[in-house]
Amino acid sequence: MDKDALLTHILKPKGISTLLGGEPPISVINNNKYITQVTPEAQVTDRNVDDSSPSLDHAIHSALSGQSKTVILMGPEGSVLQKPEDVLCVFDDLDQYKVFPDPSVHTLCSDPSQAVSVSCLIASLLHGSLLKGAAFVVATRPKESLEFPNSTRVEVLGFLKPQREAYFNGFFTDPATANKALTHMERTLGFYDFCSSPRFCWTVCSIYKTLMDAGAELPETLTQLHVDILVHLIQALNEAGVRELVLALGRMASHCSLDQHSSCTKEELDCFSFQQFLSSVGAFLQVDGDLDSDACVFSFTSQLMQEFLLAVSFFLDKSEGVEKMLEKHKGHAKFLDLFLSGLSEPVQRRPLETLLGEFNSDQITDFERWFKSSSEETLKGCYKDKHHRCFHLLHQAHSKKLVKEIITPSARTGISYGDLSLQDCVALNYVVTCLGEMELLNLYRTRDFTEEKAEALAPAMSLSHKISFSGSSLSTGAVSHLASALSRGITKELDLSHARLGDEKFKILCAGLRDCKLQELKLLACRLTEASCDELVPVLTSGTSQLFVLDMMHNEIGDHGLMKLSKALQSPHCKLQELPLKSCDLTAASMETFSAALCSGKSELRKVILSQNSIGDSGVEALCKSLKNPLCKLQSLELFDSELTGTCCRHLMEALMSEHSQSLTELELSVNDLGQEGALLLCQGLSRTGCPLEKLGLKRCELTQPVFKELGSLLKSGTSRLKSLIVGINKVGNQGVKHLWDAVAHPSCLLEELDVEMTHLTDACVEDLCAAVRASKTLKILELRNNSLTDVSVPALIQVMQDSHNMQEMNLKYNDFSDEVLDMLYECDKIRC
Repeated sequence: MDKDALLTHILKPKGISTLLGGEPPISVINNNKYITQVTPEAQVTDRNVDDSSPSLDHAIHSALSGQSKTVILMGPEGSVLQKPEDVLCVFDDLDQYKVFPDPSVHTLCSDPSQAVSVSCLIASLLHGSLLKGAAFVVATRPKESLEFPNSTRVEVLGFLKPQREAYFNGFFTDPATANKALTHMERTLGFYDFCSSPRFCWTVCSIYKTLMDAGAELPETLTQLHVDILVHLIQALNEAGVRELVLALGRMASHCSLDQHSSCTKEELDCFSFQQFLSSVGAFLQVDGDLDSDACVFSFTSQLMQEFLLAVSFFLDKSEGVEKMLEKHKGHAKFLDLFLSGLSEPVQRRPLETLLGEFNSDQITDFERWFKSSSEETLKGCYKDKHHRCFHLLHQAHSKKLVKEIITPSARTGISYGDLSLQDCVALNYVVTCLGEMELLNLYRTRDFTEEKAEALAPAMSLSHKISFSGSSLSTGAVSHLASALSRGITKELDLSHARLGDEKFKILCAGLRDCKLQELKLLACRLTEASCDELVPVLTSGTSQLFVLDMMHNEIGDHGLMKLSKALQSPHCKLQELPLKSCDLTAASMETFSAALCSGKSELRKVILSQNSIGDSGVEALCKSLKNPLCKLQSLELFDSELTGTCCRHLMEALMSEHSQSLTELELSVNDLGQEGALLLCQGLSRTGCPLEKLGLKRCELTQPVFKELGSLLKSGTSRLKSLIVGINKVGNQGVKHLWDAVAHPSCLLEELDVEMTHLTDACVEDLCAAVRASKTLKILELRNNSLTDVSVPALIQVMQDSHNMQEMNLKYNDFSDEVLDMLYECDKIRC
């Protein structure tokens, strides 16, 4: 290849200069404007790429220095090489070539002097039969079918933020103007993938400069940008009949979209009524060849402008309905519905109507009808992708009034919007800010919540009453934006369960917790340690914190962490009422300090969960000191699976017997080896007149029939306030549970919930069970899972549930029922099976 000839060809003017064609190479070369593009290995977000970073040029050089003889560049349209003269052959936009160079349909050529078709020539070159040893660079949009022998694929990212900043600074001579233009583009367009295209950046800079020089407002949406571009192109032509020209361009756009190619022959162009506009099409299309030649080829230089012109032409003339049009172009025109939405709004289309005449009112009405009806249907469903698309359309329409018309109270906007793209975040944020507030911003399982996404959603987060990031992964920068949104927003509940924050990110979050309206914070399984408790203490004691619920379950804060929190609990500024600390690596060592905080007279704690910690009997002994103190306000204490034995029950009995114990209403002791002796001591404590306990959990506590007998007596005594009794997974059989059936039937029994799961019940208990249910005026829920009831008992159980007015649920799962009777059980909506 002759380098001088190549350079002359590159520098040769290409006819009409247009905003759509990108900056001419001669301008880039002469003004030293080249900005290197980057590959994924060089992706950065906070600085430009220096000379040592793996740029596109470096990637190509490395590939061609090895075994590869072909390099396939995949990236956005409009990418340009720095030194194209260093390679032998460059094939640009090969994906747009209509006849694909497939060797299976050609007899490959090896003789350079042999006359063959263009497609055969390309196939022969790229598959190595012609000019063996030659090197090639193939530029293409991503396409899996483009594979060649000994080839290397290099993904081209184009211009990321640092490169765009460098480009804007080079385009605008005034730094302030460059910064204004760049900031505006990043805010309104920076979330679109095509912003990485150098050609698109040049187009944006050019139209921004035109608008700023004229003192006009910069566009707020993608539609407005293309309206401004089209207006500029039409005004530059200064010709009559432009409405017909745009309609012709629309017909061509439709043809190219359906044909999935951006080019047309001159013969095809004539079919679209371009005859009188041939001299003007260069402003809108790339023209390859002589206009007078039948071999001349016309193509759209921008996929975006192609789809925009298709949308404009829809509104200019009465044609097919919007549903038919969108269905026809489904999968071919990614932005068509967005442009239609933008152009349907009078403010956005008005500049075009000034030049082209008014849009067809029937077409506008048709679109508005479709948009409202389809949005209403979409927002009633649970498909987040469809919700996102609706939000994109609203964002493009840019009408606060329309948002409020579309997003009605019946819209299910509380579904999970997890795994949003940056573009999704921008659209969702626009909708929420138009609404003014959001009840629940559900971002469950957002696996890559970056700083960019958090920045885009920050206003929406500050306007949300509840935010869920459960199961998500937040970057450090994202946590910073979340903290800022909390500090200035209205959020009352934040769920970060399983978000794996770690101490460092949690420290950043705490900066926003000191002065916010947050009342409930869920931090379950966030990989926090004692260090995070150091950050929490100043938050809880700040005087401005409104936290009532702090869920730190499944975090290894340890005894020292709880001791630090205990100091905060003694502050008059701490408002905490619920503190779940299940599985937090706690032992008896921290219970003395914690108990002292509970009875300090300053603690507002009402509910504490210490389940699945190694609390032990000595730990319970320490806790019981606070339970006997009149200053303790604790109402619920959970010690499920806390390594307790019957030894601790004497301390619990003493606490329950104490006349100062007036607040504790719930005690959960399930999955501890209390045994008969320990449980009987508990019953003794419960027998005190005035004992406030209403819920008692003793599941799998090695209880015996004598214990069930004592519990039955207690329930019938008239002094017990118990409403919920959980005694499942204790091997007492029919005889043991009979004491409870008798109690349930007694008029003094107040039980509303009874759990006797896996207590070895058989059909023999059903008569007593049904009698108890019929006699009870209070029982609502009966748990009978994992017992040995059979088909014989089913009719009686169904009948008693149908007859009972107060019973709400009977759970019969995992009993010995046949498939035949399961159908009968399913028909009773009060029975779970």
